[in-house]
Amino acid sequence: MIIDKDTLGRYESRYRARLINSLAGVRQAMLIGTRSKAGVSNLAIFNSLIHLGANPPLWGFICRPDTVQRDTLTNILETNQYTINYVVTADYEKAHQTSAKYDKGVSEFDACGFTEYNHVDIDAPFVAEAPVKVAMKLEQKVDIAINNTILIIGSIQHIEMDDAMISSDGFVGLDHVDALACAGLDAYYETRLINRLTYANTNQWPEKLT
Repeated sequence: MIIDKDTLGRYESRYRARLINSLAGVRQAMLIGTRSKAGVSNLAIFNSLIHLGANPPLWGFICRPDTVQRDTLTNILETNQYTINYVVTADYEKAHQTSAKYDKGVSEFDACGFTEYNHVDIDAPFVAEAPVKVAMKLEQKVDIAINNTILIIGSIQHIEMDDAMISSDGFVGLDHVDALACAGLDAYYETRLINRLTYANTNQWPEKLT
């Protein structure tokens, strides 16, 4: 099957969106926790996490155009704080439900069955069930003119996870906690490690590390 640009343009909009989104492949599922200036907690699923650098430790994610109610985006821009929470595979249905368009005064923690966990030094709420919890500080908002999406760049302020997840060389094994992955808007996957390999070198074939 060959799909050229003109063919893509003729597809029904939701079909085209689903095709292009899922074609990008399997990505980390995460729940972003925020709190409004009025004190209402918010939780929403995203799968566009981007590693931007380790020194300073920066992650980014993509928000859709700011043309309708975007509680996650609004709360981040108003408070400069948010949390990133990984999801266990058993909670995939609850995580998916956070994408529903609840009213502004409704907390998805309550509506979708997650437990809100608050840290004394961090205003944004965590998901108590998350095997990995990361507190983020907003560093930069990048408006992408070509399609009006928004890149949110934040710095890592705080990490919580089990010591057993971290190898002696610093590698984090997300497969140890059944971390959820997803593709497109509605497909969910389990995380399974195939292997780790040594650093690639021109004069030596990589060796397996596990």
